[in-house]
Amino acid sequence: MQPAAETLAELKASLRRWSEELGFDDMGVADLDLRAHAPKLRAWLAAGNHGEMAYLARNVDKRLQPELLVEGALRAIVVRMNYLPADAPPQAELADGDLAYIARYALGRDYHKVLRKRLAKLAARLTDALAPLPHRYRVFTDSAPVLERALAAKAGLGWVGRHSLLLNRDAGSWFFLGEILTDLPLPVDEPDDADQCGACRACVRVCPTDAILPDRTIDARRCIAYLTIENKGVIPEESRSRIGNRVFGCDDCQIHCPWNRAAPATREPDFTPRRQPGTAELDAMFAWSEAEFLRNTEGTALRRIDYRQWQRNLAVALGNAEPTQARIALLTGRLSDSDPLVAEHIRWALRQLSVKNEDR
Repeated sequence: MQPAAETLAELKASLRRWSEELGFDDMGVADLDLRAHAPKLRAWLAAGNHGEMAYLARNVDKRLQPELLVEGALRAIVVRMNYLPADAPPQAELADGDLAYIARYALGRDYHKVLRKRLAKLAARLTDALAPLPHRYRVFTDSAPVLERALAAKAGLGWVGRHSLLLNRDAGSWFFLGEILTDLPLPVDEPDDADQCGACRACVRVCPTDAILPDRTIDARRCIAYLTIENKGVIPEESRSRIGNRVFGCDDCQIHCPWNRAAPATREPDFTPRRQPGTAELDAMFAWSEAEFLRNTEGTALRRIDYRQWQRNLAVALGNAEPTQARIALLTGRLSDSDPLVAEHIRWALRQLSVKNEDR
């Protein structure tokens, strides 16, 4: 038996209040009909734009039919939480070739842990309010085959921008999304999927590797976020100089998006940067032992990569930096005892620095 329509409307109002109390910055409700997204998703996969992320080609039916993830599911409760730190200006770090640029979302506590815990609390409050009626649900935070941007747009939280990220009139794109799939037929919100990008192509122009495709998707094989995080092997040589000092992810398309000019800073303490802005020096981080890497990245999204990837990425960034003698000595000293993957990128970095010295 389902609650009456009046009760469902009251529950939705309560959900908005509870979500704000739990630190979420917005909430909406969507139905689960994603059939309109099937052609684009299948074409993107067929073109191989997912690179080596084979998991994206699995469970396509579940991505397009979220009700397969939760028996009897009828709605998606979608929340967003802003993550942009107040005092970590990205432009300054990108402009300083001696610093390691880390995507803003990874500067604080791992968002998976933060959102999953809050979503579980939100779902528990809903279940308590429904008692003794049963409530079937499941919480998702970038942890299952869910088309979260499509659901978020249907829930009125924004539209998919030219850079493929969800954009919101008031919050730009510096936020995380999370979902609760529920069997409750809650009232749905009006979608906000109208194109508000207009003729703007700022993100396309500034993408360092030309990864943004005309249909508002990304060729992951060219994207720096993919190359430095999802990619476990060799970074293509033609992309290395374009990576600059970006050692974990890339924010350029967000930094230059006009909708982010007034994007609010996060109010979540867990997203406070672990390191002071301007202190992430390439040389010092490359010198970390594996034990230091594990200790310094504990509890953060940086653990999405392992120590080999970390050193690989830093070697590339060092090759793009100024050719100081100390830097050359640091790279040379690590060459003999490095993993073959890392050694390949160290040799490339040393060649780059040698050329720069010759050009002086």
